[in-house]
Parts: sequence; C-alpha cells; structure tokens
Amino acid sequence: MRETIQRVLLPVATLLIALAIWQTLVSEAKIPPYLLPSPTEVGAAFWRKGNELWNGTLLTGVAALAGFASAVVIGTLVALLFSQSRLIRLSGYPYAIFFQTVPIVAIAPWIVTLTGYGLPSVIVVATIISLFPIITSTTTGLLSVDRGLDELFRLHRATRWQTLWKLQFPAAIRYLVTGMKSSSGLAVVGAIVGEFFVGYSGTQHGLGYYIRSSSDNLKTDELFAAMICCTLLGVFVFVGINLTERYLLRRWTES
Repeated sequence: MRETIQRVLLPVATLLIALAIWQTLVSEAKIPPYLLPSPTEVGAAFWRKGNELWNGTLLTGVAALAGFASAVVIGTLVALLFSQSRLIRLSGYPYAIFFQTVPIVAIAPWIVTLTGYGLPSVIVVATIISLFPIITSTTTGLLSVDRGLDELFRLHRATRWQTLWKLQFPAAIRYLVTGMKSSSGLAVVGAIVGEFFVGYSGTQHGLGYYIRSSSDNLKTDELFAAMICCTLLGVFVFVGINLTERYLLRRWTES
C-alpha cells in the first residue's frame, strides 16, 4: 500500500514542482508568450479550445488506432511469410526497410492521389510509419524458437503448419508485443504527420492541423495544449497494449 502511494504521489509531486518552476521562470524572466507560455496560459488555452482539442484528439486517435491495427495485421502476415523460407526473407527483407526509411513528404502526393484527402490517407501514413517494428520483432520471434523443441517437432514428423501454429507463433508473441509497444508511439506520430501532409478538409481537424495552425499563427499556448493532447494519446495507446499483455497475453509473454 505504501509503495503504491509512493508510485502515485512522487510523480504528482515532481509534476507540481516542475510546473511551479516553469511558472516562476516565465513570470520572473518576462518571457513573451509566443516564445514560452506559462502553465496558466496553457491551461487557459485548454479551457478556451477544450471542445476542439477533444474532437481533434478523437479524430487523430481513430486514425492512429486504425493505422496501428493495420500495421499489426500486415506486419504479422509478412513476418509469417519471412519465417517460412530463407530465400523469401533474403528477397523481401530489404524492401521491408522501405517502410522505415521512406520520407512521407515524398510519397504524400501519391497517397492523396490513391485515397484522396481525409481519414483514409492519414491511416495509410500511420500504417507505413508503424509497420517496420512489427515485421522485425515478429520475424525475430518466429526464428528464435528453442532448437530442442524444433527437433522434437521434426522427430514427430510435424507438418510445417503444425510447427508454425503450435511452436513458432506462440514463441513469437512476446516479440510481437515488444514490436507493438514500439509501433504504438509511431502510429500516433504517423497520424499527426499524416494530418500535416494529407490531412482533413472541411470542418474535420485532427491534432496535426491544430499543431500546424497554432504554430503558423504563433499561438504557442494552443500549440503546447495540442502537444500535451498528442502525448496523452500516445500514453493511452501504450497503456492499452500493456494491459492487453498483462491480462490477455500473460500465458505467452511471461518469461
């Protein structure tokens, strides 16, 4: 009980001390709000733009979760394919690196041509950015099965499908979860980057739009408020994966 209280109180106390130092620094140094707003000014921006930020967070969250889910499905299928043949792995893996290195700004026009402006394009960008960790982690897990167990399956003439489903895939779940943790933050970043380049039109605006418009108009207090929403969204997705690991995948992820 005492440890639980410390785990809650110590971070809260650290946050309050940091906010107090921040407020004092801005007030005493008379830093202009467009360079560094005070915590009270950021709080006022939250109060003023609360509904818009909430709707933007929901829209960005939908795009990030959809892109993340697509990356998990596609990445797992690609990893399963890579695990079945060294030749397939050697032939395809260099192209998987494409998803890690491709500059989104370069392919944004093609994505818009393909799917148009709006949510589908943002989901495509979030998927591309978050795909590579899933492929690498899951492929590593599928190829890291215990050699003794692998020989036991061969001894009993297990089929390729039986070996994959009953030995390789369960062993790879821990690696898949590790890839999902890395990928979750990238999915949020991908959704925001997507909203920068292929974002929404009309009245729909995600957090990427608010970050860009507040930066262009030197509304730094609203920029900070949007950044805090982005951070909280990333934390929410990460905590969701940790809870899924703890309560639904514990059987395969406990070391």
